[in-house]
Amino acid sequence: MTNPFDQPINREHTCSVKYDVRKAVFGRDDVVPVWVADMDFAAPEAVTRALSERAAHPVYGYTLFPESLFQAMMDWFRERHGWDIQREWILMAPGVVPSLHAACMAYAAPGEGVIVQPPVYPPFFSAVRLSGRSVIENPLVSDETGHYRMDLEHLEVCAARPEAKVLMLCSPHNPVGRVWSEQELTAVLGIARRHGLTVISDEIHCDLTFPDGPRHRMLATLAGPEDALITAVAPSKSFNIPGLGLSALVITDPEQRQAMATVFDSMHLPQCNPFSIAGFEAGYRYGASWMDSLMAYLQENRDFVVDTVNARLPGIRTRAPEGTYLVWLDCRGLHLDDAALKHFFVQDAGVGMNPGQSFGEQGSGFMRLNIGCPRAVLADVLQRIESALPARR
Repeated sequence: MTNPFDQPINREHTCSVKYDVRKAVFGRDDVVPVWVADMDFAAPEAVTRALSERAAHPVYGYTLFPESLFQAMMDWFRERHGWDIQREWILMAPGVVPSLHAACMAYAAPGEGVIVQPPVYPPFFSAVRLSGRSVIENPLVSDETGHYRMDLEHLEVCAARPEAKVLMLCSPHNPVGRVWSEQELTAVLGIARRHGLTVISDEIHCDLTFPDGPRHRMLATLAGPEDALITAVAPSKSFNIPGLGLSALVITDPEQRQAMATVFDSMHLPQCNPFSIAGFEAGYRYGASWMDSLMAYLQENRDFVVDTVNARLPGIRTRAPEGTYLVWLDCRGLHLDDAALKHFFVQDAGVGMNPGQSFGEQGSGFMRLNIGCPRAVLADVLQRIESALPARR
């Protein structure tokens, strides 16, 4: 019986960022796109059904958030993550990235500092800079095997700077794939507490951990009432519905919650989308079985990619991520600068990935590969790279 995740789906000419802007991004429209962090898999059937049922009603007017949506979210996090969320803690938001911008504005004044941990998802930088705040870098460190950890001693130094007000935590981490341990997360909370930092924890990939690896620990389950913590979550990565946009913030402190609400209100955000609401609730209410099947498939994809890269692609090495469907490729052994590295993958191999440099200068020499696609696509990608390698020797 064919695995449904092996089923190819043509996404071209659907206004897909991943497929339909290849010419603008890569200079050619025939690269195999394994870059943007959405998956090439059909969303859970329950999500599609919920969207279809909502579409069957021909009026798409201003829409409220139903209590059933909040209950579905609370049930999901209690059952999957052991986190008991109270209804009043939840603030709906128009996406995690807008929430990063709003957090900078809510918890730091113009010119004050926000700590980020590169290499990291590019909007962590842009949210700080575009909101008029200053970036304080606390780079991750890695060993010779490619295992990353937080530099907690340096984080303490960063947190002690008088202008530092906010720490943006990526958990699980995009792009290096770490699922932070309880010990690491407890240390982060201690540093933030000692220096009065507000932590915004982007946990959008919290469900995307592998059956054979560590389980994700929600930072909020380790926090106390004295901790200034904002947790950002969404069903978008979990159920492959990022185009629907809706997310949620969990904030236990009423004043902190109101600070975020005030920022959203100042921009007249969010306006509820009836389809976003339907997809959000259906994913959390009915998506568990699909999620389990997805992670089993992605684990096989991950192992296939890691084994192939390390065995057959000289000059490139990688380490199995603990979470996310993103693989961080160390290409420094090719001895190419970043422009030449991009040219090699795009022009010689015909593969479109995210350049590591976009995740901060610490990503120089790396590429990010999205494995959320049928395995045959990954086999093609790796074969293309392998075939192109002799051409540059």
